Amino acid sequence: MIRFIENSHIDRAKWDSIVSDCGLVYAQSWYLDIVHPITGGKKFGVNYLFQPFFVQQLGVFARQGVSPEMLQDFLNAIPKKYRFAEIRLNEGNVFEKTLQGIEFHRNTLLDLNQDYATIRANYHTNTKRNIAKAENLDLQLVEKPDIRQIIRLFRENRGATVGAWGDAEYDTLINLAETALRRHAAFTLGVTEKSNDELLCGALFMKTPSRVTFLFSGNSDHGKEIHAMTFLLDRAIQRFANQPVTFDFEGSDDDNLARFYLGFGGEEKRYSSYTYNNMSAIGKALLRLWKRRK
Repeated sequence: MIRFIENSHIDRAKWDSIVSDCGLVYAQSWYLDIVHPITGGKKFGVNYLFQPFFVQQLGVFARQGVSPEMLQDFLNAIPKKYRFAEIRLNEGNVFEKTLQGIEFHRNTLLDLNQDYATIRANYHTNTKRNIAKAENLDLQLVEKPDIRQIIRLFRENRGATVGAWGDAEYDTLINLAETALRRHAAFTLGVTEKSNDELLCGALFMKTPSRVTFLFSGNSDHGKEIHAMTFLLDRAIQRFANQPVTFDFEGSDDDNLARFYLGFGGEEKRYSSYTYNNMSAIGKALLRLWKRRK
């Protein structure tokens, strides 16, 4: 039976011993304490549940697998005070039938437990072509670039279009990255030209014994032109080849990004989200207005 337990009453050692077997770093207690110690909030006097930033999947975890009955118990255990919810479950949470409020999202996973030559042979033609172009340039892989440099690249480029992210979110990301690095649960890689130490692109990867997750990246305009990120991801894949590890591209529902990730020969994996809204008509209208302003 699934019960709602306050954060302060959770046995964290027991919690982490269970979720660590599932491979997803997001559910580790230290990770959740940083991104958001509780996934509930309040707007306009209404309690609601939301998905924290930098957390793709949560939901139900169990060593012996999660049954549809357990999933229903989980949804039923959400306290009634939460009138509105937008939460994402995980790839191991599979429903027998489609339920109201359930939608599906795309992820891309690549099995690295094979030699690198075999993995690269399965890259799509365009990916192989772009890596070959990058390898003919004056590029080099950089170890341990500072997360602040990577964030700067993101904010100066793609981040300019992400209106929901502000200083608070980037500060959370810095805290998350630095904590994970200290715990040896993350690493960063970057790409520069050999003749210039300016960072062209960089990425933050989270790491568990069974999974490497491509969590965050920044890319310059020049880096995009010369396929620096394709070069970086290929080198990260090469590093973990022939190990019992899954490379998790972390998305995406965006068709162009999904196509880019699938170009490395991975497989699409779906996971679900659950949304409900028990607010009054006025509350729903206020919520729509707030979401438009985010």
